[in-house]
Amino acid sequence: MSIKKAIVLASVLVVGLFFLAACAGPAGQVGPAGPAGPVGPAGPAGPAGTNATNPTAADLTCTQCHNGTDLFFSKQEEWASSQHGMGELFIGEGYQAGCAGCHSGGGFTDMLAAGLTPDKVTTGDPHPSRQDCRACHEIHTTYTSADYALRTSAPVAQFATASTFDGGAGNLCANCHQARRALPAAAADGTIKVDSTHWGPHHGPQSTFLLGVGGSSDVKGSPSPHYSNVTDTCVACHMGGKGENADHTFTPTVANCTKCHADATTFDMNGAVTALQAKIETLKTALTGAGLLDKTGAPVVGSYPAAKAGALWNYLLVAVEDKSNGVHNMPYAEALIDASIAALK
Repeated sequence: MSIKKAIVLASVLVVGLFFLAACAGPAGQVGPAGPAGPVGPAGPAGPAGTNATNPTAADLTCTQCHNGTDLFFSKQEEWASSQHGMGELFIGEGYQAGCAGCHSGGGFTDMLAAGLTPDKVTTGDPHPSRQDCRACHEIHTTYTSADYALRTSAPVAQFATASTFDGGAGNLCANCHQARRALPAAAADGTIKVDSTHWGPHHGPQSTFLLGVGGSSDVKGSPSPHYSNVTDTCVACHMGGKGENADHTFTPTVANCTKCHADATTFDMNGAVTALQAKIETLKTALTGAGLLDKTGAPVVGSYPAAKAGALWNYLLVAVEDKSNGVHNMPYAEALIDASIAALK
């Protein structure tokens, strides 16, 4: 074939392919996948692992508290029957900045962590709770039995009386169970103003009273033997001591007294409580007659001679707020009440 004929034939083929391409229809659907290829060879084996073992009870530290004994639940039930477990003041006072440190469990924990005293707490607790296990113990800090430890047992500087309570494990209690106020000084005219029906040392001045302070300054007191001679103070008398047998109802018993007072059968040893109650009734009658107490037993707002205001203060400290019938510090209680009766004659 000549070159000229080859060129003509090639041109005809190109033109023909062009017309065929122009006339082609749309692409069809993708066909089914073909069969899988053969499996490749296995890779090399990895290194051998160690044999697994089941953990023992000793490895599960939570079981040091959460175990087959009833100890944990027993203490919860005891606490639930105590005033700490039943009290409802946390509902209102726990939100208040001036109250949260002692009236909310969370507020108490925060107060201790910040190194504050109740009068220095400046914010309320947004989620108040009772003074529960977590308030006093290091719950879920180590997740071991070490969480039963008290949050603190450091001595407590009393902010209202410039004294220090150092009573072992009872120091934890003294952070709140102390007087919040001292008797005001007399004005230039020799009077003291009772400015509220809530006037007085405030609730829970027990540790202050044990130290033999907190009453009117004309009566000099001394620390109670229940402070000086009793290891762990509050805990010894109200819980029977520390450890697994500690009673979390916080109810003092005569059995706890017999550790020191072997012949005790009641709290009214040698009739001291009965005698003090008689004197308290005498003082209450005198205060009511003098117009310092109303018929409900509440202070009457007004300004009074310092001696009479002091007598009212002493009555509130011993008879209303301490709540031990003088047992916490009987010599001091008797001295305060006797001086107050004399001041109203």
